[in-house]
Amino acid sequence: MLKKFIDRPVLATAVSILLVILGVLGLYRLPLQMFPDIAPPAVLVTAVYPGANAETVLRSVAPSLEESINGVENMSYMSSTASNDGTLAITVFFKQGTDADAAAVNVQNRVAQATSQLPGEVVQAGITTVKQQNSFIGAIGIYTDDPKKYDQTFVANYAQINLVPELKRIPGIGQAFIFGGVKDYSMRVWLNPSQMALYGVTPAEVMGAIQDKNLEAAPGKLGERSNEVFEYVIKYKGKLSKPEDYGDIAIRANPDGSVLHLKDVARVELGAYSYTSVSHMNGKDGVVIGVIQLAGSNANEIQIAVDKFMEKAAKDFPAGIKYNQFYRTKTA
Repeated sequence: MLKKFIDRPVLATAVSILLVILGVLGLYRLPLQMFPDIAPPAVLVTAVYPGANAETVLRSVAPSLEESINGVENMSYMSSTASNDGTLAITVFFKQGTDADAAAVNVQNRVAQATSQLPGEVVQAGITTVKQQNSFIGAIGIYTDDPKKYDQTFVANYAQINLVPELKRIPGIGQAFIFGGVKDYSMRVWLNPSQMALYGVTPAEVMGAIQDKNLEAAPGKLGERSNEVFEYVIKYKGKLSKPEDYGDIAIRANPDGSVLHLKDVARVELGAYSYTSVSHMNGKDGVVIGVIQLAGSNANEIQIAVDKFMEKAAKDFPAGIKYNQFYRTKTA
């Protein structure tokens, strides 16, 4: 074989050129990953206990979940972290070579077995189980130039509704999320301790009144299974949507015939669900969207697709909303 190439220099040159061309083409087609997937797979379990501190979470939530998860197939070890905003994060590490998708399903099944032992508030808030991915490839800041018109809650909700879902659809992106959690709009009820003491009202009474008066249900029909010609579907207002409506909720009737309303003992306003985190971009209200790469994908191609999407999305931003992609891992 070697003698043929020595005797035929033209053939040897042609083969060499072909190998170089194939090598260059292969170089650009190889998947590029800043952090190769060499770490053992891990699964992250997150639970939230609204209003609880770290000690309460570790005492009432963590033991049940840890005992249920412990011993899951191919598990190596796990670690738990609780914070004073009521959040519990359990990271379960598995042996090298374990299928991450199967591991996540197995952990989810174990978590489901423990839900009956958890406080109702935790189950209602939801428990998430996701694959832990460490290939962080980009961060996009969304901020407002007009703080009088838009606040951080508006910016966060705009990003969560209009940007995060579209970023998740880009091929190669495993996860897109807002740092610090989404500041969802919620009806905030600020209780007045002095007024509550004056009227002898407890927080439990206030919560019970809100839950009883603010619900979605099927009230039924009139004329059903009767000799009437028509049936009428009963409609009612359903869940309240304005602070004034919440303020008019009746907590109880007093012995003198008067009615104690929520607005008599509390201030109601539309605000963020949680104020545990604050985010700014160059001193302006905003949020940061993190982008995580899917294992085996090409980081450069993802970054190019993200750039194109953000340029297109920015054209539809409300006046005063801007973005800055301040962190990126694109190398070419």
